Amino acid sequence: MPELQLRRPSNSELVISCGAVDLATYVFIPPATRSEAPKPYLHPLRTLSGAPLTGFRPWDHRWHKGLQMTWSHVSGQNFWGGPTFSPETDYQWRDNLGSIEHEGFPALVTAPDRVSVGEALTWRNSAGERWLSEQRETVFSSVDVQEQSWQLDFTTELTNVSDRSLEFGSPTTHGRANAGYTGFFWRGPRSWTGCSIIGPDGAEGEAMMGTSAPWIALAGQNDELDGGATIVALAGTSSSSVPLKWFVRSEPFAALAPSPAFDEEITLAPSESLRLQHRYVFVDRICERDDIERIAKGASL
Repeated sequence: MPELQLRRPSNSELVISCGAVDLATYVFIPPATRSEAPKPYLHPLRTLSGAPLTGFRPWDHRWHKGLQMTWSHVSGQNFWGGPTFSPETDYQWRDNLGSIEHEGFPALVTAPDRVSVGEALTWRNSAGERWLSEQRETVFSSVDVQEQSWQLDFTTELTNVSDRSLEFGSPTTHGRANAGYTGFFWRGPRSWTGCSIIGPDGAEGEAMMGTSAPWIALAGQNDELDGGATIVALAGTSSSSVPLKWFVRSEPFAALAPSPAFDEEITLAPSESLRLQHRYVFVDRICERDDIERIAKGASL
């Protein structure tokens, strides 16, 4: 069984590899491009054979970077990047772009079958005020050569450290239909445009936008290497009473997020916390529905 390894090639990134393949690069101190609401991100992500699984700074949304924790509407602040939506003005650039800043790694734990990255972060508003303290853990594990897959677990706890209640929403909570992008957001490679979307109980396609489901799978074609790949994403859990709902699309680009505030806001009082947990399984082939359902069942949280 090939072993997982962790290395730190610079003062701003970690690389998790398996054999000769770098499965994930975690950029924890990104370039400070204010318009893109700087924050840590995972890119590139790759399958066990090295096929690309993420897009980076696409021309249509420069602030989309691989797989990243983010939020578009937090009490008037934008931690997502780009313009902000309102029903009165549609999308407009505003001086409201915040940042998510790496503070340190309280725990970096490596084993042949598992790499765990424990991280402390701070969310600052556009004025530099500290609004949220975040403790997150990202775990890379479960390499399965026979299944041709590996697994990523993401757990985060956001605590309101400001002196006011904070409202967490989305463009949908502010009046734009089916635009509930918040939370742990994946942007796919261009080759995944038009990819298959498969859900439980026969559900499929972009009709799954805004639905609650325990999992969603996307299957797309590779650039660079022959064949394709499948992502099986488990919605996981939220400590909020607001249900997790899927932001998912394959056109005009592939994107996916288990949205914590798709069409209903979450309010955190001072010192109150929100805890989220998600799991993604990356499979080095295009899977059929039966295969996906088996993988989702085996990976259930």
